[in-house]
Amino acid sequence: MTETRPSRLSAEVDFERDGKQTGFIRLFHSVHSSAYGFIPIPIVVIRNGEGPTALLTAGNHGDEYEGQIAIGNLVRSLEPAQIHGRVILLPMANFPAALAGRRTSPIDDLNLNRAFPGNPDGSVTQQIAYYISTALIPLADIVFDVHSGGSSLLYLPSVSMKASPDKAFEQRALAALQSLGAPLAYLPRGGQGTGADDTLGGEAVRQGIPALGSELGGAGTVTPAGLRIAERALRNLLVHMGILPETARIAADGPMRVTYVGGADYFVYASENGVWEPCVELGDMVRKGQLAARIHTPETPWAAPAEVHFARDGMVLVKRVPGRTLRGDCLFHLSTDALG
Repeated sequence: MTETRPSRLSAEVDFERDGKQTGFIRLFHSVHSSAYGFIPIPIVVIRNGEGPTALLTAGNHGDEYEGQIAIGNLVRSLEPAQIHGRVILLPMANFPAALAGRRTSPIDDLNLNRAFPGNPDGSVTQQIAYYISTALIPLADIVFDVHSGGSSLLYLPSVSMKASPDKAFEQRALAALQSLGAPLAYLPRGGQGTGADDTLGGEAVRQGIPALGSELGGAGTVTPAGLRIAERALRNLLVHMGILPETARIAADGPMRVTYVGGADYFVYASENGVWEPCVELGDMVRKGQLAARIHTPETPWAAPAEVHFARDGMVLVKRVPGRTLRGDCLFHLSTDALG
């Protein structure tokens, strides 16, 4: 980061003190109902001497719940005597969004995971991004930002990592990813035309810190399978980093399948407004040109539905949840076992 001004936010915890500390990051926010109030973003620091630091975050999108629960469970079960080094836990990174169960903040309608590196003088979400970028990420040796599909998407439970042009750096991240014990991983190898990576993980990589992520289900709910993967992944990452002993590792159910997500042809979008009918399911293997969905207009039932097709071969990694859709909504995206 080129910006070095201090954040306006302040933490009630001391990152350099041994022990288990719980408290809040205070984001001062003057509103009609609370002239001198602050937004209390919960944070936990567990430290036991010198050693590596893991930054574990969830609630970046407020309607994604597996990570919020899994990090909370880890907070309650992890004690300083068990670890070597430091764990920083941020279960509701975008606290206003998480409290409201929304992808974006109800205060400024911004998406925290598209706001990095943030702005110290910006809106609430931009200030949170700036604090994470300047006060938390620089402390970390690895970052794990736990996500799921939220209210509008449903994923095959999977983990991921941020790519880097530095091959040695990427191999370190890949080793950490493979330690998580998840059944499926995907590696982004393209984009959707969004330009620079303004995510939390993207900011970590810019600062030279490996960044892992996940998509553990979605549909605005919590599944036992997704939560189980999250809890195993968090603990296994701490083992991989040497923060927890090898005896704390949770065995995987089987080998990890590593796939890739490329560019625009991996994504299928609604061509019209209407009610969409999926023609495939999560996990299906599909072919280029295959029918992906029909979009119906019940208000004109005599009109034939529009059809959308897959632009490439691949596996269905994610699908849209709500039945109503608008032109431009993502209906599916694919992953592949090899680039091609």
